[in-house]
Parts: sequence; structure tokens; C-alpha cells
Amino acid sequence: MSGSTLGTLFRVTTFGESHGPAIGCIVDGCPPGLELSEADIQPELDRRRPGTSRHVTQRQEEDKVEIVSGVFEGFTTGTPIALVIRNTDQRSKDYANLLDTFRPGHADYTYHHKYGRRDPRGGGRASARLTAPAVGAAAIARKWLKQQYGTTFFGHMTAIGTIAIVFEGFEHVAGNPFFAANASDIPRLETYMDELRKAGDSCGARIAVVARGVPIGLGEPLYDKLDADIAHAMMGINAVKGVEIGAGFAAVSQLGSMHGDELTPDGFAANNAGGVLGGISTGQDITVSIAVKPTSSIRTPRRSIDRAGAPTTVETFGRHDPCVGIRATPIAEAMLALVVMDHALRHRAQCGDVRTPTPPIAAQIP
Repeated sequence: MSGSTLGTLFRVTTFGESHGPAIGCIVDGCPPGLELSEADIQPELDRRRPGTSRHVTQRQEEDKVEIVSGVFEGFTTGTPIALVIRNTDQRSKDYANLLDTFRPGHADYTYHHKYGRRDPRGGGRASARLTAPAVGAAAIARKWLKQQYGTTFFGHMTAIGTIAIVFEGFEHVAGNPFFAANASDIPRLETYMDELRKAGDSCGARIAVVARGVPIGLGEPLYDKLDADIAHAMMGINAVKGVEIGAGFAAVSQLGSMHGDELTPDGFAANNAGGVLGGISTGQDITVSIAVKPTSSIRTPRRSIDRAGAPTTVETFGRHDPCVGIRATPIAEAMLALVVMDHALRHRAQCGDVRTPTPPIAAQIP
């Protein structure tokens, strides 16, 4: 199956299905000499894993990661790193009624026509469970980037359904199940989700992610622009239907005198470009926003067809997130880290010894 690999020099290939014995990935291109153990990876997987609150799927997966190659005596060797995560809480019987029909909004219909056969259990290869190995791989990238450049990644939910979440401070993100940078409005979000669950329906979400401390010069124009690869990676996340870099669609209503980020000796005056100009990083924060569609697996009966093309009704059982966007923040952070890592190695390979007399300016005027 093609399409399972992301990256050029830092290459991540995922494998497995939602209800198979295990999922995992092969990370090829990690520089040697990075101190690495499962303890570096597990915290990121714990942020993403299911069953962490009543507002997400109650599938109880420990998501314990195993490093089975590419590390010797606690350091990466430069050879492929294999990560394996065992599936331990599958309930395949919940999907028995889907073998001969197609869930609206899911990949069932397209997988059936493309491959002629599919695994209906939990969505098989199309399941959001396959984001776990990518999060694991990104933990490796995050550690290397932090050591080499001081680069960090963080994100938060900015809207869920019809509710815009007021930003109060990143210190609040870890203290609630929504990854919201907010402490005062969480009860309202919880009430909204409880009502959705009782109604058997779902909603979408908007997630913002930031890479800070990104070196200047990452990205390869014209068709391997940094922002183009970021958009490509973000659209590879299950349920993502829109990506904005910097001002995004707000740029439509901005004037050129507002949108173009002025440069001064003290730094950039603004960051409408989202940290990327001409496909190359400016040294400013890389800012990305993604739109996550409503969960397609809902209890409300929906019209569909069976494999013979006859009309039928589908009602999805099993354990599902009423809003898949709730757990999307660490996934979006991970995809951004994977792209930045790949471009950091690509830049080092071609332009690592380039020096210019122009000093770098501050990322942005405080």
C-alpha cells in the first residue's frame, strides 16, 4: 500500500490496523548519537491515547511503546528505528454489521472501490488509531530539534463545534481534557459534549499549533516549500478538512499594507506569514491552524447502501469520540515536528555551511 511514508531524509512509515495485533512505524534517517529510550516517547503517546476522559472514546489502550531496533546502549545508531504499540482492547464484534455496508463520512466506500476488499473493524487502516505511531516518531524528532536548535512545539484547541474558546494562557492546556488554553470555560465545554453524546451526534473542532525556535532557511521552493509540506502532513491527519498557515483565509480581507510583515532591526513587526516566506522559514514562530470535521461514527441512523447497491440504514455502534478534535492537538504538534525535522536535515545537507553577512533579526517585536 503506497502513501504510508512521510518525509525525505527523516522518513516515517507507519503500519498496522485499528484492530490488528499491533500498530507501529519505521523511522529512517534519525541522526546517530541521540540518547533515546521509551521514556522519551511514552509521555507524548500518553497525551494522545484514548480513554483519558469521559469526552473521548472509552477504548482502553495503554499505548505502551517498544523500541525494537535502531538504538544500542541507549543511543540511536543511525539505522532504522522500529516502534511497536500493541493493540490490547479491540472489540471487533461492534463492527460486524458493517461488513456489507458503508458508513457515511468514512473511508469504507472509497477503500472498497480502490482495493476491492477492506478491514471494517474500527476503520482498519483508515482509523485515527494510526496517528499513535506518528506521535511516537515525532517524539524522537522533538528531542533532536530541541537539543540542536531549541525548537519547541505546542498547541491548543481554539473552537469546538459552535463554541469559540477564549485564549487565557498556554499554562492551562495540560489541565483540561480539551487541550484548551482556558480554565474558566471548561464546564461549558463539558456540558456541550455531554449533550452531544446523549443526542448520539458529534461536532468538529479547530486546533492551533506553533513551532517556536525554528532556524531560518528551512524549506525548498518551489514545490517542496516548508508550508506546502506542513499542509500536506496536516491533511494526512484523519478528519482534517482545512489547513491555514499564518493569517490563512483572513488574508483575503487584509490589505497589502497590513499583511506584509515589516522588517526592522529589532525584529518583524507582525507574523501574518506564519513564519514562512517563499516557502522558507523566517525564524519566526510557525503558526498553523487546522479544521477537524465532526466524527463520522455516530449512533444516529444514517442512509447508505450495501455492497449490492441497495438502500439501507447504518447505525454505528462501538466506542467513539463525539469530537475527534479533542485528541487532535498532540497529533497536530507531532505532524508539524516531523516536517520541521525533515527540513532541518535537508537544509543541513545542502546549505549547512552557508553564511551571510546579514545578521538574523529578532523573530518578532515584543
